[in-house]
Amino acid sequence: MGRKGSPRSPQAEGGSRAASPPSPLWALPEELLLLICSYLDAQALGRLAQVCRRLRFLSGRDLLWRRIARGCLNSGFTQLGTDLAAGIPVKERVKVSQNWRHGRCRRETVLKWKCNLMPWMELDGEYLYLSQAENIQAYHLCAEGTGLQHHPQAIFSGHQEDVCRFVLVNSHIVSGGGDGSIVLHKIHGSYSVKFSAHEQEVNCVDFQGGLIVSGSRDRTAKVWSLSVGRVGQCLHTVQTEDRVWSIAISPLLSICRYHWRQNGELDGPWLDKCGHFSSSSGHGASPAHIYPSIWCSAVVSSKCLWRSSFVTGTACCGHTSPLRIWDLESGQLLTCLGTDFHHGAGVLDVFYETPSLLLSCGYDTYIRYWDIRTSTRKCVQEWEEPHDSALYCIRSDKNHMIASGSSYYGVVRLWDKRQTRCLQSFHLSSPTSSPVYCLRFSTTHLYAALASALHVLDFTAS
Repeated sequence: MGRKGSPRSPQAEGGSRAASPPSPLWALPEELLLLICSYLDAQALGRLAQVCRRLRFLSGRDLLWRRIARGCLNSGFTQLGTDLAAGIPVKERVKVSQNWRHGRCRRETVLKWKCNLMPWMELDGEYLYLSQAENIQAYHLCAEGTGLQHHPQAIFSGHQEDVCRFVLVNSHIVSGGGDGSIVLHKIHGSYSVKFSAHEQEVNCVDFQGGLIVSGSRDRTAKVWSLSVGRVGQCLHTVQTEDRVWSIAISPLLSICRYHWRQNGELDGPWLDKCGHFSSSSGHGASPAHIYPSIWCSAVVSSKCLWRSSFVTGTACCGHTSPLRIWDLESGQLLTCLGTDFHHGAGVLDVFYETPSLLLSCGYDTYIRYWDIRTSTRKCVQEWEEPHDSALYCIRSDKNHMIASGSSYYGVVRLWDKRQTRCLQSFHLSSPTSSPVYCLRFSTTHLYAALASALHVLDFTAS
């Protein structure tokens, strides 16, 4: 017999206390449980995870967090729902997204150099590629997110003067330099090609689908072939009548060329005179299957712009718009974007989100968001730099977030497209002033290249 006042065990009670029956919740199929949980927001899912281990596992499923993540900043999902960071749990991305929104990060200067330069960079998986003078250097990013290794893993050379800009596509680097030449490097190999492209420096380049486009201070934009037997052959010369500062090929080109090449079909041109897609074999897949959510309205309103095309951003020293879209197959002008640019409002950077959505920035201190499905005369949204500084570079997560680099004091700003004002700002070069020449970001880090240093913002550190 137990002591007086002590609780009696079930055994002492002769097993009168039966085990509690299982919750009716677990009798439901998992698909139904997931459907019920899909109506919960992030806070409710977090509380549900504290109930028991089984609910913790259930509430952490990517399927439940995907809808929430698509409404967050820089969570790795595009407007069309494409997952750009499939290897990272969606719940973790939502948590890091809150740090982006509230500006919580650890700042670090990971590289410094003695001479002031105008660096450009690209991110590719575990490597960061950075132009320094006439070379492009590849740095390995540390696995723990603590920066990058200080000694480059590889160096790509070939220019006689500084590299102005370069792009990294399908394990190839295409760069334009102050010597007027274009250099193509294969990252995993010794293959490289160099050819003279312009009479003056090549300010900008882009590369998609076996074609290179370049823009120069000599007031021309050119289209170059990289097909077998025609490497470095100029296909078209576009007289822009103004210095070209930025250039970009519509992503529709790369998608269509990749798809049709995989199926052994013709890779261009794809629009007939009526604006309908066609191929010589008559059965090629159309972009309607690739971009179903934007294809129908685009064909109705902007047929001509769905041809393989590229956009140029110029200095705006003449009487034409600094943003113009050109036909990649013929070199003819398709349309001008905007009508109210002031003299000298040059466009320093352009970025395609989809074949119909385009961001631009430049000397007039505005970020502009263009939707060519609705209008080419006026942008659908614009944001003004609050300190009246020129904007040197721009990037977006292809969903809600925009990152911009300003011309003074290394100011990086984060913007939410759903708001009219700047969301967060970071001053990286105080007390000395430097433009942000280039910035790139992943779901966890932002890298900004200034005149004499490379800075990183680590948003995993709250």
